[in-house]
Amino acid sequence: MNGVAAQAPVGDGEAPLVDCHAHVFTLHMPLSASAWRTPLRGATVEDYLATLDAHGVLFGVLSAASIYGDYNDYQIEATRRHRRLRTTIMPRPGLDRYTLENMRRDGVVGIRLQWRHTPEQPDLTTPEWRVLLRRVADLGWHVHIHDDAPRLVEPLRHLHNAGVRVVVDHFGRADPARGIDCPGFTAILRSVELGNTWVKLSAGFRLESPDAPITYAGALLRHAGADRLVWGSDWPFVAFEETVNYASAISDLARWVPDPAARRKLAGETALRLYFA
Repeated sequence: MNGVAAQAPVGDGEAPLVDCHAHVFTLHMPLSASAWRTPLRGATVEDYLATLDAHGVLFGVLSAASIYGDYNDYQIEATRRHRRLRTTIMPRPGLDRYTLENMRRDGVVGIRLQWRHTPEQPDLTTPEWRVLLRRVADLGWHVHIHDDAPRLVEPLRHLHNAGVRVVVDHFGRADPARGIDCPGFTAILRSVELGNTWVKLSAGFRLESPDAPITYAGALLRHAGADRLVWGSDWPFVAFEETVNYASAISDLARWVPDPAARRKLAGETALRLYFA
């Protein structure tokens, strides 16, 4: 799995080199009891790879979808078969080191904590979670976390104390009423300063307004720079399938990050170093 970043072509300078957030699934997969949505149609790995190829994107990172709970089989099979892909998994705290090492060989690079639709966050200070986070750190994985920014303050502190790398989803989802002055967004910036956190510029269409991702991206670029940001399409745009497409997702990146050099870095070098090195 090592060496991909060193061998990757540089791309044409416009299309992102790496899409760092996408989902693959079939309609036959069992939904979890807490699933917040039933997809309109399947999104197979073959569909996703064809979409990447059609838009000149070379690599993809799959994100475990909370609607399937810890049924991680399909995306692990996808990364096992297609070495241009990596994936996160939705974990159970009791996962043992042997299982995790096998997952790493199959292309798993981290765990995802998708808590935005969870009324109460799990307690990361329990012995079970502390053991899992230690194993994640030992494997060189990251914790991919998604929640509204006001609910990220304490988890980010615990994750920093656990010594794991962190990737924050969807611009950090600041409180719309306070924007970049939201204490949760400030906590994300502080976590970036500590050197172990990255933020995804992804799914701007899920935020409160078309201007919100531009504002958040600007603040993140000023504070973090392209070394700490990556881009993701959020394909296949669940709940927005009829209004968002892959071409518009790429166009959004250009609106959020007008500087071509910054775009190339965050959607190329930074992403390759984080997920494929």
